[in-house]
Amino acid sequence: MRQLAIRRRVALAAAALLAIGGVTLPAGAAQAAPACDVVYATNDWNTGFTANVTIKNLGDPVSNWTLKWTFPTSGQRVTQGWSARFSQSGSEVTATNESYNGNLGTGASTTIGFNGAHTGSNPKPTSFTVNGTPCNGTPANQPPTVSLGLPSGPFTAPADVPLTATASDPDGTISKVEFYRNGLLINTDTSAPYSYTQEDLPAGSYTVQAKAYDNANGIGVDEKAFTVGAANGPTLVATPSALSVAEGGTATFNLKLSAAPTANVPVTLTRTGDADVTVSPSTATLTPSNWNTGVTVTVAAAEDTDTAGGAATITASATGLASLAVSATEIDNDTPGGDNAYTAKFLEQYGKIKNSGYFSPEGVPYHSVETLIVEAPDHGHETTSEAFSFWLWLEAYYGKVTQNWAPFNNAWTVMEKYIIPTHADQPTAGSAGTPQYAAEYNLPSQYPSALNPNVSVGQDPLRSELQSTYGTGDIYGMHWLMDVDNTYGFGRCGDGTTKPAYINTFQRGTQESVWETVPQPSCDTFEHGGQYGYLDLFVKDTGAPAKQWKYTNAPDADARAVQAAYWALTWSKAQNKQADVAATITKAAKMGDYLRYAMFDKYFKKIGNCVGASTCAAGSGKDSAHYLLSWYYAWGGAYDASQNWSWRIGSSHNHFGYQNPFAAWALTNTPELKPQSSTAVADWTKSFERQLEFYTWLQSAEGGIAGGATNSWDGSYAQPPAGTSTFYGMFYDVDPVYNDPPSNQWFGMQAWSMQRIAELYQQTGNAKAKALLDKWVPWAIANTTLGTNWSIPSDMAWTGQPTTWNPSNPQPNTGLHVEVISKGQDVGVTAAYARILIAYAAKSGNVAAKDTAKGLLDALSAASDAKGVSTTEKRGDYRRFDDVYNASTGQGLYVPSGWTGTMPNGDAIAAGKSFLDIRSFYKNDPDWPKVQAYLDGGAEPSFNYHRFWAQADVAMAYADYGSMFPNG
Repeated sequence: MRQLAIRRRVALAAAALLAIGGVTLPAGAAQAAPACDVVYATNDWNTGFTANVTIKNLGDPVSNWTLKWTFPTSGQRVTQGWSARFSQSGSEVTATNESYNGNLGTGASTTIGFNGAHTGSNPKPTSFTVNGTPCNGTPANQPPTVSLGLPSGPFTAPADVPLTATASDPDGTISKVEFYRNGLLINTDTSAPYSYTQEDLPAGSYTVQAKAYDNANGIGVDEKAFTVGAANGPTLVATPSALSVAEGGTATFNLKLSAAPTANVPVTLTRTGDADVTVSPSTATLTPSNWNTGVTVTVAAAEDTDTAGGAATITASATGLASLAVSATEIDNDTPGGDNAYTAKFLEQYGKIKNSGYFSPEGVPYHSVETLIVEAPDHGHETTSEAFSFWLWLEAYYGKVTQNWAPFNNAWTVMEKYIIPTHADQPTAGSAGTPQYAAEYNLPSQYPSALNPNVSVGQDPLRSELQSTYGTGDIYGMHWLMDVDNTYGFGRCGDGTTKPAYINTFQRGTQESVWETVPQPSCDTFEHGGQYGYLDLFVKDTGAPAKQWKYTNAPDADARAVQAAYWALTWSKAQNKQADVAATITKAAKMGDYLRYAMFDKYFKKIGNCVGASTCAAGSGKDSAHYLLSWYYAWGGAYDASQNWSWRIGSSHNHFGYQNPFAAWALTNTPELKPQSSTAVADWTKSFERQLEFYTWLQSAEGGIAGGATNSWDGSYAQPPAGTSTFYGMFYDVDPVYNDPPSNQWFGMQAWSMQRIAELYQQTGNAKAKALLDKWVPWAIANTTLGTNWSIPSDMAWTGQPTTWNPSNPQPNTGLHVEVISKGQDVGVTAAYARILIAYAAKSGNVAAKDTAKGLLDALSAASDAKGVSTTEKRGDYRRFDDVYNASTGQGLYVPSGWTGTMPNGDAIAAGKSFLDIRSFYKNDPDWPKVQAYLDGGAEPSFNYHRFWAQADVAMAYADYGSMFPNG
């Protein structure tokens, strides 16, 4: 079975040492009537800290500035800065503006930042000057004060820890109070009393902050620390820990202990939230006799006349034990058709996702609950940008059902903190630079690929526009892969400890399967790997490569995040709660602005009949744009800020499965989602039409959608076979990007991508979308079986090719064919497929689509388990765990002869090693004995996996049916 067969290839330019000139700064300070204000805030730890410094100009406009201060102790120093040029002499620090943030009008401000080190004490500087003038000299704009309240404890895992804050401002008002845990924003409160309860904290050490903002955006911070200890005895357990209650009805959960107590344990049950929800009994007793069977708690929802459900929290408390929270959601019955069994199934599935091990202690969604799983990620407790985008989508649905938008906003906050690189993670992103060309090859054994500075590359048409729009060189997009638990041990920039950690795997040609990858850190400082870290495994430079950071974006995930934001906005507007999500929607529009990098050829060469790396013309303006969503965009730069270079690239390869015309439509037709850059709406408008043409060009005679097209044949602008059909001059590729397994073999690509077409049709009635679905849906249904032995398409085979595209007179693809060669019960793909049928049926009235969707949802419901929905999967591909490189087959882990290095845990990287040899931690996995028995000649192992994206898709399929067919 091939699950989530999606792989990113960081651009070969990522490992290049680039020779780039710096930015020339203005020579002198502007002459102006000076007045200024500086706010200096830090986040400290051990012997390090991060500082954010906001400079506000209170005088005449200036065209450049120089900020100075003196550290109070000799042990404080700046180690790495951004948005300014930093230097330090002794304890005196000087920061000079970059070219893009030197102009400050009267009242304008800019924020700069840096990472620093200290020797155990980190007092804040007391005085600052800007262009020689002392700042903070007036009593105006005094910052607010805040006091954080925290119970004295002790706390035992899983702990519910309430936070409270009191805040005031001497010369204004308090606009909001934010609560942070270990640097993560966990809640925002805009009115007193300010409070937030952290639920189900695992054992560990925590630092919490309350950050108060006044009406002038001044900031006050208070901080406290606490520890949650491991449970030494019994803990309270609720099954389920989230439930739905029909209005006028009841639901129950079982309350018990995890272990036998030594005496009776009285438990108090209280309700907060929707007053229509009540709990009975209000007290219960767990004893040495009933601790394991537990007691039944009944939750009731009163009959009312409103048209909205409500939410409440039931808290179980007992002396000496950690309190336990159970969420209860009222299912309304006053709207036409009312909420129904499928809405209840959504809430049940949502509760399982939020309470069954899908999230790390930092709140990051894992790829799967299980750790031993190899597909696109090579470990279950990695995560992908796909997982984050599905999480956002799931929380949008939760907001629709419950009118609670805090989880949606929190999901974006966690995404922004952990998988969108901060400036500290891309410190030289604003520096100028052009990538050097390196050819892609089909086989890992053909790497490293030599840089070729003699091949011309085109102009980046977005860099200056985005920097002008947002005042920063940072890219606002997700990196595709993270090691959430730092299982490999890379940490951040080689520190070995920070988690989650940015990593990458795929980087060597179309035949590089996950089994042939060498995991590497996204910030390579040569702390691990070989002499030059991992860089010279992939790219051959004429000299020594430089330490650098590099990230790869998966455009389908960012587009899905925009799609989720559209629905959050639409549904919150229907509730008159759009203000609750407004700030997050603005961020989604910004993400869409940067997502345009996916519309361009890898090296910004002209689109169409681009053959010959040296002869294919370099692009200028937008003539390097194909206006599709390609397989990736990537960016990187110097780790050493003094080297001051960076690069950005697109991708020449376009897979139909990554297109999202719905997101393109939302970015051009929804005022709140329109990106700010001057040419962005025009780009997305053109992309919307081009994407729909792409689907139409690729639709087979039967109805399935074929692979895609590339502007760079074989990744090296090679000559394709004679007679290869084209789309706007780009060459048809049956399996774009990777071939092991073929990238358009998996039916999941069909289901993911056509769901966006179905939503577009359902929301807008678009005729091109309808035409695609009118042909695709009957083909898919014809290959679907319902009932006890249900199945959907799994693998497909393709023959022929589409007719060369003529936009003014498109021709039918009578010579392009698809055959379903195997079927299966992939629960995530089934859910995505069902969602296509639901949206199509709701708009068109197609009875077969509706009935098939319901049959598939009933099959998923029958496959429910304690953690979600799953079916048993055989994993014969796990025989490749210990494959070493075989030159005759081309399979196995390839490491060039003579290249040696080590993984952070000491595993040797060298020729003759296998996937398992450089991931020896797998031998300690609780599921490893099944794999080892298989490698020793035993039976093919079977697993029941719980992938985050799949479980989210199941939940949303239930919600879609409940919403679009409320009467069943």
